[in-house]
Amino acid sequence: MIPEAEPLLSVQGLKVHYPVRHGWRGKPLAVKAVDGVDLTLHTGQCLGLVGESGCGKSSIAQALLGLVPATEGVIRLDGHEITGTAKVPAMALARSAQMVFQDPMSSLNPRQTIREILSGPLRLHGMTDRAEREARVAEMLSLVGMAPEVASRYPHEFSGGQRQRLCIARALILRPKLVICDEPVSALDVSIRAQIINLLLELKDRLGIALLLISHDLGVVEHMSDRIAVMYLGRIVEEGGWREIFTAPAHPYTRALISAIPDPMHRDRAPARLGGEIPSPLSPPEGCAFHPRCPLAMPRCHSGGGPEFTRISADHRARCHLLQTGNPHV
Repeated sequence: MIPEAEPLLSVQGLKVHYPVRHGWRGKPLAVKAVDGVDLTLHTGQCLGLVGESGCGKSSIAQALLGLVPATEGVIRLDGHEITGTAKVPAMALARSAQMVFQDPMSSLNPRQTIREILSGPLRLHGMTDRAEREARVAEMLSLVGMAPEVASRYPHEFSGGQRQRLCIARALILRPKLVICDEPVSALDVSIRAQIINLLLELKDRLGIALLLISHDLGVVEHMSDRIAVMYLGRIVEEGGWREIFTAPAHPYTRALISAIPDPMHRDRAPARLGGEIPSPLSPPEGCAFHPRCPLAMPRCHSGGGPEFTRISADHRARCHLLQTGNPHV
């Protein structure tokens, strides 16, 4: 697929900091959940956002939906700015971007029928004709592989996979252009995951929407994504096409993540283990944030503002000092 000249989603210099109580001697502290992220996503693409828990993936998703304020940076979605004083109203943003959450049961109101859950957003956004709402609900249920007759039932009457299908229907009911999937299959049985993954891919192609897939499961990301961005401690450390990321990872952190993917064909292959603990986002280390755990760290990695992106190919870049030195072992 040839990307459009103008991306559907453009993120530039995004920072999301959460202020906490003052530290020693009244010094202000903040959790730097996202600390300068650039992303682009085109219509019809799936961008996989990967990294360990706590790296800032969900904070990016919440900032894109306007659920948390951006400390700095610019977010543009479908030609409209989400951040700043001229940001798009929340109701208009909801028509452009929706989210599929990790746990389908906790994201569905147990006191409402499926009809009420799906038709509620339509009423809120001005669809007053009941027959039109009923037709849209039936259309969405059919689209996700559910019979329209289930609309009178309650969430607890469905299996986990069926509930996630209903959550996907709710996300699509307003016909958004961007759907953010935050660990959409991690709470499901292994036997059901492939069905939901294939459903999301089918809907992406059929409806022409863009997907932002947030996950720590690189097997799912490899199967679904056109492009991949790897996060570590609030920053993107590598970005590129899925084939380049998985066949020629350039950053030591990316290589460690990929080596940890279970491979039944190579059971004797030991994963690249990372030493130490993830640094606190309250006080990230100077220089490259990954250097306390990196097996290839050198003195240059311990100071300064950290490495800038090095372009490896037209669609592949990474932040690593070893790339800048041309080290053949990186």
